[in-house]
Amino acid sequence: MSFKIAIIGAGSVGFTKKLFTDILCVPEFKDIEFALTDVSEHNLAMIKAILDRIVEANRLPTRVTATTNRREAMEGARYIISCVRVGGLEAYADDIRIPLKYGIDQCVGDTICAGGILYGQRNIPVILDFCRDIREVADTNAKFLNYANPMAMNTWAAIEYGKVDTVGLCHGVQHGAEQIAEVLGAKSPKELDYVCSGINHQTWFIELRLNGRPIGKDELVAAFEAHPVYSKQEKLRIDVLKRFGVYSTESNGHLSEYLPWYRKRPEEITRWIDMSDWIHGETGGYLRYSTETRNWFETEYPQFLEVASKPIDPAKRSNEHASHILEALETNRVYRGHFNVKNNGVITNLPQDAIIESPGFVDRFGINMAAGITLPEACAATCMASINVQRMSVHAAIAGDIDLLKLAVLHDPLVGAVSTPEEVWQMVDEMVVAQAQWLPQYADAIPGAKERLSKSKVKTREWAGAARRSVRSIEELRAEKAALKQAG
Repeated sequence: MSFKIAIIGAGSVGFTKKLFTDILCVPEFKDIEFALTDVSEHNLAMIKAILDRIVEANRLPTRVTATTNRREAMEGARYIISCVRVGGLEAYADDIRIPLKYGIDQCVGDTICAGGILYGQRNIPVILDFCRDIREVADTNAKFLNYANPMAMNTWAAIEYGKVDTVGLCHGVQHGAEQIAEVLGAKSPKELDYVCSGINHQTWFIELRLNGRPIGKDELVAAFEAHPVYSKQEKLRIDVLKRFGVYSTESNGHLSEYLPWYRKRPEEITRWIDMSDWIHGETGGYLRYSTETRNWFETEYPQFLEVASKPIDPAKRSNEHASHILEALETNRVYRGHFNVKNNGVITNLPQDAIIESPGFVDRFGINMAAGITLPEACAATCMASINVQRMSVHAAIAGDIDLLKLAVLHDPLVGAVSTPEEVWQMVDEMVVAQAQWLPQYADAIPGAKERLSKSKVKTREWAGAARRSVRSIEELRAEKAALKQAG
């Protein structure tokens, strides 16, 4: 087979390498072209060198090109994969820093909450540019695979306004299933069969079977509470399991942001999170992790090149959906996964226009969703709170409507549990002004926001959050990795 895959935001080096090697694990895909594009020539050069090394080491006919000209990369592409972070770590730092001034403590801040909503405002205009290019220069039947957060908002905009065949992809379901299989004592995650449905980062394991045997709430709670690691790292998730009766896919720290109950007071945050790793609830944890990862890659680049010289091992193919979807579409080998698509009746008790994440099957006819799923009422209610915020956020981003943007932030569950309307109005003005260079749709609203900020009497505070850690130096990271290697 010979076709072209364009990867936008290919400078996300580690993830691009994973997608690349996964796809090349499919025997029929050896002769395809990967067209890499990014706004950073520096990052593009580094990732291209790594991928070229993989191709050379494995003696493949695969072609790799790289350009900052996005339309050139997308020209004739059958698949376009997006893993962009508009504004990079600079804008992301404001997504965490500014809400903290108003008492809003986020662990990740990239899906909803104040940070996720502003992230969506930056991404959506760019997503629509991608869609325009896909319609104009890509293959006639091109498919857009979106990995970028905020997943639901990006996918919503691409489908409703971009008018492009789009699917959103995430790995939260797979990771949650691996946890459940482990606590239940399974020898392999393949022993666990499940139905997991909801919206991205709020999907719920509504049916579980281990080797054909149904698993109920009480058995699952007992298994998690008995686990020596997860019982400490996933306290909040276990509490939600006890109250809702089903387990959530999302990590302890991420899940805490989508609910109005666990992060609204500093003393509650420290009660429910675990500081053994960023993902369990640390303030700004993913920002710290992302910063350290970038610094590590820049410093240790020669090691990444050395690893790229090793043969591809198909046994180590990851469970990221992209390669499996492409394989199913191109070879008709059926793949079952969980996909972000427009609801259209798939989940009976969520709105038709919402972007849901639910089971589906892929073959040469496309992605076919399993319809008629009904969520438990508490799960549906929790999803609905986020869907309403997502809908307003998408519409605000499309129209450049700062008043609707403020209403979207006001209705966010965690923001509403922490902040007053006056604080929300000022916070949004401050965030829009700080990120103006990435928000072209708000150009006309920026002067008014600046004027309101100059006259505002709403008090703020400089607060690092309830559980903030400093970015570690390269020397500290080296020492930690050496200690782990010695202990292991």
